[in-house]
Amino acid sequence: MAKKIKIDFVSDIACPWCVIGLNGLERALDNARDAVEADIAFHPFELNPHMPAGGQNMLEHVGEKYGISADQARTNRENIKARAASVGFTMNTSDTSHIYNTFDAHRLLAWAAEEGRQIELKRALFAANFTDQRDPGDHAVLIAAAGKAGLDGEAARAVLESDRYADAVRSEENLWQGRGINSVPAVIVNNRYLISGGQPPEEFERQLRLIAQEL
Repeated sequence: MAKKIKIDFVSDIACPWCVIGLNGLERALDNARDAVEADIAFHPFELNPHMPAGGQNMLEHVGEKYGISADQARTNRENIKARAASVGFTMNTSDTSHIYNTFDAHRLLAWAAEEGRQIELKRALFAANFTDQRDPGDHAVLIAAAGKAGLDGEAARAVLESDRYADAVRSEENLWQGRGINSVPAVIVNNRYLISGGQPPEEFERQLRLIAQEL
């Protein structure tokens, strides 16, 4: 009989490894459904909390942040695109792609959790950012993503035009950083087990099955 588990998924919309990790985790859960049954909750992490409106060119940003050349950044980008494709996600990143501020996206995800559509919005936001190359800090983009996730667009607009969930997002970010989470994705199972990074589906499955044996 499958063991019920709680998964806390700490991540950022701007993180390509987070969408790779989510898709890999979902495939692993499907493959391991005889062993585990999971309830997933998403929690905020901002890779670039001070990113201004309009964002920054991704090649420039990666070069500045990691001290690598444009050609190295391009090689990394193509490797990430291939990993994403291997778990069924299309990334259309290129030399003109930008990285954006994601604070309002996290506020909307906090609201979506109360509406029971958080994972649907998470998927829609990843698609808007990486597949459609839209700015997830733009309210029009966020409202459209909410609609695709089955949420009410006008209700989403009302959230975004207010400061609702701002304190909750900052509090959660501080909570998880205080627990030692300083890179994402971080997958925490039952408040006890940590699986770090955008693991392949088979590695997620292996670790989930090991955890299930201990429960």
